[in-house]
Amino acid sequence: MKNLEKDWLTTGLIDFEYKQYMLLAYLKSVKENFDRVRLYPYLSDLVFHYQNLLDIKNNKQLIYANFPQTISQADFEKLNFEYKKIVEDDAILKEIEDILLFALPQLKGMLEEGKDIYEYIEKNLEIQPIGITPLNTEAGYLFLIEHNKNEMQVFEYQLTIFENASEKYRGMHTLFLESIVKTLSRTLESIKLELIKKYQKLAHPATYLIYSRVNCPMNETLLPVAKRAFVKHICNNSSDGF
Repeated sequence: MKNLEKDWLTTGLIDFEYKQYMLLAYLKSVKENFDRVRLYPYLSDLVFHYQNLLDIKNNKQLIYANFPQTISQADFEKLNFEYKKIVEDDAILKEIEDILLFALPQLKGMLEEGKDIYEYIEKNLEIQPIGITPLNTEAGYLFLIEHNKNEMQVFEYQLTIFENASEKYRGMHTLFLESIVKTLSRTLESIKLELIKKYQKLAHPATYLIYSRVNCPMNETLLPVAKRAFVKHICNNSSDGF
């Protein structure tokens, strides 16, 4: 993917046509990946750039903060004065505002396209427990399989909670274990027992099957979407919501 630096708006030449070229080249690369149903890291990257530009648009002080600054103690006052002049230059600010007005709807449009793909994949996922589910579902195994495929990807998972001053967030870590070919004689329950005996790490693991009715790239799309859907599933089915 053609990368877009986090400070692309204020780095280098501040010229509408030049920045337009940079942005369109980046979006073309993202579009090519979306057309191949490759969502990550492209979707999260779009979210960052869109939110960053939105914040800058709503807070002009962030324009100053986004200008690259390399200031030594000796020339601090001189350089600080130069950057202040740049930021207070009406022509430069007008150019930045024009770039923002062009870039935001472009990013939003591509972001919506990515979200549509994400939601389509998520709606075509089925999550179901394998065997008896223990009270503790914080750790266990995930079986991930796609429509019309016999090979199943097996992961160990661990749920975590991230907390700040006002909110809690669920996170999830996965470790790929192996690929297993499912057959009529090799049921999901028997595979679960095989894993318990083989790895001997989890005595009574929660185990879930995530079945995708659509086929898509595993690492760039299916796994990250499935992980988020699984966290949502666990949260919706836990007593405290976490």
